[in-house]
Amino acid sequence: MKPKIDYNSDGGLCSSSTSVSGEDTPNRDERCQSPTDFDYTSGNKSLAEKIRLRIESGEKFFSLEFFPPRTKEGAVNLLARFERLRLACPLFCDVTWHPAGNPGGDTETSSMTIASAALNYCGLETMLHLTCCNLSREDVIKHLNRAREMGIRSILALRGDPPIGQDWHPPEDGLKYAVDLVRLIRDLFGDDFSICVAGYPTGHPDATSYEADLLHLKEKVHAGADFIITQLFFRAETFIKFVRDCRALGINVPIIPGVMPIQSYDSLRQIAKLSKLEVPEEIINIVAPLKDNDEAIRNYGVQQAVTLIRELFNAGVAPGVHFYTLNREVATTTILKQLGLWVTEPRRPLPWRRAANAKRSTETVRPIFWSSRPKAYIYRTRHWDEFPNGRWGKSDSPAFGELKDYYLFYLKSKSSKNDLLRMWGEELDSEQDVWDVFHCYLSGQPNKNGVKITKIAWNDEELSSETSLLQEKLSEFNKKGVLTINSQPNVNGALSDDPVVGWGPRGGYVYQKAYLEFFTCQANVQALLKVLPSFPKVNFHIINSNGSADYTNCHRHRPVAVTWGVFPGREVLQPTVVDPVSFKVWKDEAFALWREQWGKLYPEGSTSRDLLTRISETYYLVNLVDNDFPRESCLWDVLNAMFAQRELDNMSDLIQQDSDVHLDDHFDNGLRLTRRQDSRGDGSYTHYTMEELVEAAHRQEMHDEIGTGEGHQ
Repeated sequence: MKPKIDYNSDGGLCSSSTSVSGEDTPNRDERCQSPTDFDYTSGNKSLAEKIRLRIESGEKFFSLEFFPPRTKEGAVNLLARFERLRLACPLFCDVTWHPAGNPGGDTETSSMTIASAALNYCGLETMLHLTCCNLSREDVIKHLNRAREMGIRSILALRGDPPIGQDWHPPEDGLKYAVDLVRLIRDLFGDDFSICVAGYPTGHPDATSYEADLLHLKEKVHAGADFIITQLFFRAETFIKFVRDCRALGINVPIIPGVMPIQSYDSLRQIAKLSKLEVPEEIINIVAPLKDNDEAIRNYGVQQAVTLIRELFNAGVAPGVHFYTLNREVATTTILKQLGLWVTEPRRPLPWRRAANAKRSTETVRPIFWSSRPKAYIYRTRHWDEFPNGRWGKSDSPAFGELKDYYLFYLKSKSSKNDLLRMWGEELDSEQDVWDVFHCYLSGQPNKNGVKITKIAWNDEELSSETSLLQEKLSEFNKKGVLTINSQPNVNGALSDDPVVGWGPRGGYVYQKAYLEFFTCQANVQALLKVLPSFPKVNFHIINSNGSADYTNCHRHRPVAVTWGVFPGREVLQPTVVDPVSFKVWKDEAFALWREQWGKLYPEGSTSRDLLTRISETYYLVNLVDNDFPRESCLWDVLNAMFAQRELDNMSDLIQQDSDVHLDDHFDNGLRLTRRQDSRGDGSYTHYTMEELVEAAHRQEMHDEIGTGEGHQ
C-alpha cells in the first residue's frame, strides 16, 4: 500500500506509513568512515579507491554538487553550508566550472577557489569540474597543475557548452571532446587524478542516437575514466536500463545516479530546458497545480526523490547517489535523513577534524591553541611539505605563515556585522561589558538586550559538548575577568567511543590533561605569578601582546602532550600538544582578533573600539596545564587562589610599600619558593598559606633565606 502523502504539511513530508528508510540502513557510527579512515600512517586513498572500497563493503554513499556563488558574501554562506552538510559525511562533493566567472582565478567566487576551500578548510573530499571547450591545451594543463598544487585530486572531465547560436570550432591546439581531456589527464598526470565522466541515461542531446552516445561513453572509460556520474533523470527504470546497456557494452566502472530534488516549478522548467530532458507527464500533472506553492512542491520533490533512490537501491544498481543541490540544503538534508544516510554522530579519528588534502593525510599532531580556529591553522601551515606524525617533536622554530588578512572569506565570521553587534554589544563602556559577553557565551544566558551569544571572535561556533562539562565554572570565572578562549577537562581512560570525549578506533582508551587558556588583566597576572608555585604540577605560560613579558615554567622548546590515546595494536597517539614556540605564534593571532574581528565593528575613535584596543594592549594571554590528570583538576583552585591573592594585594600595606615591584620580581620569587618547597629532595612539596605567599613575594628576608638560585629556562 502506498503511503498517504500531505504535500502541504508544515514539517516537510508526512506519511501515514512507516519510515521509507528501509531495513538495510547502514550503521551510522561506521558509515562515516571508509575502511582506511583510521589509518594514520598511509597516504590518503584516491576517490576512485574510496568508491571501490565502499562498493565492496556494501555501504551506500552519497555525494553533493555545488556551483560557485556570485559574491564574496555568497562564498561565505556557501562554506557555512559545506560545514553543515559535512556533518552527514558525504563521500565527496563537486564544484562546477563556470567559464564566465574566471573559474581558474584567485577570486572568492572562482570554481578553483571554492573547490580548494571545500577541500582544505571544510574537510570535504572535493572533485573539480573542468571543461575543455574554448580552452587551449596550455590553459587546460595550467588549470590541472594549479588544482594539483591545491590538493585537488579528482576531476570531472567535460567538454562544456559551446556558445549558443554560433558555429563552434575548438582552438587550434585545443581539445574537441571530453575524451580528449581524459586522455590528456592520463597521459600527463598519470594516476595523480581520479577521473569522472558524465553519462546520459537518455542519451546526450547532441548525440546522433542513444547507442552512439553509449559508444562515446565507452571511449571515455577506455581512455582512463574511473567512474561515471549520470545526468539527472526522473524514472528509476531509465537508470536501470542505462546501467544494463553499459554493462552489455563492456563499461564496467562504477555508475552513480545523479538526482535533482524538484524544488520549484520554475527551476524544474529551467533545468528541463537546459538539459533538454522531457519531464514525465505524471510529474507535470502533480507539480503544475502547485506552481505557486513552493513549499508544497518541495515536499513533493522530497517524496519523489526518496521513492526514486529507494527503487534504485532495492534494484541493486546504484552504489550511492549524487545530488544536484542547486546550492540548497533543506531538501537534500530531508531526503538523506529519510533514506537513513544522514550521520548525526560520526566517530572522530582524532580530537580535531582531519583535512581532506592528501598531503595532510598522515598529520596526527597539532598544537591545542588553534582548536577553535582550525581554518586559520590550516591556512598558516598550508605551505608545509611535511606534517607532524606520531609526535610534535622538538620545536625550535616551526615555519608558520603570516596571517595578515583576517577577512579572507574562509576565515570570515558567518554572521553579519549587525548580528555580531547585537550579540557583542552596540556599545561597550567598560571592561565589565566585555566580560559579560564572554560570560553570556559560556553560560547560554541572553545578553542585556535579550540576544543569545552563539560565538565569539575566537570561536565562530557554539560550545562543544566537551566544553559543557566545564560550563558552570567557566562562566563563573569569565564573569570575573578570566576570559577563556580554550579549555578541555581532564580525562583518565575514557572509552574511545565515548560520545563526548571519545576519538580514535574502537576498543581504545583516551586521556586528557586539564587545559585552560584565557586573557586577563595585569593585576590578575601579578597575583597569579605569586600563587602558581603552590601548584607544582601545573605548567604555565603567560605572555603579553608584544612578547616583552614572557613567563613560563616549561622548557621553551619542548612540547607537552595534553591529549593521547591507547588503542589495540597501535602505538600511543598524542594528537594535541601545548608547544611554547607555537604559543608565541598563536598569541599574535589571538591578540589581533580583539582589534580585527571585534574592534573594527565600531567606528574609529569610538569608546568601544578604544576599549577593545586597550584590552588587546594591556591584557595577558595565559595557558595552564594540570599534569595530574588522574585526579580532579586543580585549575579552579589556581584561579580561586589568584583572586584571593588579589584581594590580599589590595588590602595589604606591604603592597602599598612595594608598589613598584615588577612582574619579573614576582616570577623569580615564586620560582625560588618552588625550589625551597622541594628542598627535601623527596619530590614532595609544602603548600604555603596565602599570607606566606604574600610575604615570600615581598619580604627581602625571604629572599635571603631561599637564596638567589639560578635562572629558570
